[in-house]
Amino acid sequence: MSEQNLYHSVQIGPVTVPGNVFLAPLAGYTDIPFRTLCIENGADFSYTEMVSAEGLAREGEKTLCLMDRAPNEKQYAIQLFMGSTDSLKEALEQLQPYHCDVIDINCGCPVPKVTKTGAGSAMMKNPALITEVVRIITDSTDIPVSVKFRTGWDESSENSLEFAQAALDGGASMLTLHARTRSKGYAPFADWSKLTTLKQYCTDHHYQVPVFGSGDLFKAEDAKRMLEQTGIDGVMFARGAIGNPFVFSQAKAILSGEVMPQVTVAMRHKAILRHLDLMIETFGEKTACTLMRKHTCSYLKGVPNTSSIKQAVVQATKAEHYHVALRGLVDL
Repeated sequence: MSEQNLYHSVQIGPVTVPGNVFLAPLAGYTDIPFRTLCIENGADFSYTEMVSAEGLAREGEKTLCLMDRAPNEKQYAIQLFMGSTDSLKEALEQLQPYHCDVIDINCGCPVPKVTKTGAGSAMMKNPALITEVVRIITDSTDIPVSVKFRTGWDESSENSLEFAQAALDGGASMLTLHARTRSKGYAPFADWSKLTTLKQYCTDHHYQVPVFGSGDLFKAEDAKRMLEQTGIDGVMFARGAIGNPFVFSQAKAILSGEVMPQVTVAMRHKAILRHLDLMIETFGEKTACTLMRKHTCSYLKGVPNTSSIKQAVVQATKAEHYHVALRGLVDL
């Protein structure tokens, strides 16, 4: 793939997305404020935090709130997780009024409280289930389905191609591979060769579905390397976007052969305050100030002479505390 066409539009079933640099679903992070900020900084497409199909079927208020669309989210996906199909049809009835563009199925989460129910990466043990899940959704709605999965449960049971085929058998319109097994969690290093293999498999078997990659994407240059090395269709930034929403505009520039914009301390300062404002708008000041602690420390990661600012922020309980603490950034 040549450098000129590394950045391009993507077709997910009937849905056309203008670019191929996506924000991945991240539990505890991809809420409306974070998604809003990432879109402002160039993310082409975004995913909600994972939503429990069972909780959705029960019409739980907290679960329903997870599906709200951000004001600037022209297109978005709702990500579901489940360990069976028991509540799926009821969940889809609750999901329909949100008019999402894509439904994504989480088959990658390695957290024990998720996998012990048969959901997340535990679904890798049961390829027949993903076929059934995707088929129920495609039969019940006209919303295209994407599936995000890992290379396998552990190193002795890597089955990403079998699992991909099972998803395709159900009618999946997009595949995203996090190139690690469940047992590796987020440990170094993702095996990008599995992305090459998956894309080649889809090509060889004449599946016209986009294949996206995830894992070890921390800088814009990583997106370029992944696309060049693997031949896949797009990238999905996850942890690499935390405290770094600028990575989307940087990646789009470098994939388009343009000069990559540099991130300044002033830009970080502005983004933190913008993020805080969005958090307060969504959650109220008290909750926002607590949630912003982890985000602010991520924004300041690698910025020298900010230890005192971080210490002040982790104790902040009001917006004014953030403004006072961040004044130190002006002199850096």
